[in-house]
This record gives sequence, C-alpha cells and structure tokens, in this order.
Amino acid sequence: MTNLLFVLLMAPKEGQSPLTSLLPLVLIILVFYFFMIRPQMKRQKDLKTYRESLRKGDKVLTTGGIYGKVVDIKDQVIVVEIADKIRIKVDKSAILKDSGDIAGRK
Repeated sequence: MTNLLFVLLMAPKEGQSPLTSLLPLVLIILVFYFFMIRPQMKRQKDLKTYRESLRKGDKVLTTGGIYGKVVDIKDQVIVVEIADKIRIKVDKSAILKDSGDIAGRK
C-alpha cells in the first residue's frame, strides 16, 4: 500500500506534466464519489422523505426489527402498534421502511 502511495505521489519526471501524475488519484476520488458516496446520499434523502410522509395506518419496520402499524405521530416520536393493544413509542429516526417493501408483501 505504501508503495502505491509513493508511486502516485512521486514528483513528475522531466518532460511529464504534474497533471499526469495526479490523474490516477483524481480518478480514484471520482470512482468513490459516483459508486459509494452519491448512492448513499440518495438513499438517505429517500429515507428522510419516507419518514416525513408517514401517516396513521402505515405498516413499518424499526431498526430493531419490529414490525408494526403507525397509530400516532408526534414531532419526532411515532407510536407503533405491534400487536392488539400493545403500543410502543419509537423515535422517527428508528423507522426503516414500509414493511411491505421489505417483506415483499406490497
């Protein structure tokens, strides 16, 4: 690994432009952005939009793996019914997605 960094960061040889020596590093950064960072940002944006659009009666899955139905929504707290008359309060950030999407039952 250190050899690779040494080669990438080596000073350009005579007659070689500095841009040529930085090109591989720039390409690596672009690949990371388009294949890792950008898709993750899109997923986060979609999840935020989903959480803001939650309504009573929606089926959800929490980060703890609990399936339930939204009964009440307050600012950052959602009341989820997980069984008959069994309700739990869950932070809005703990909701993953519609359980129908995840379980393939939509």
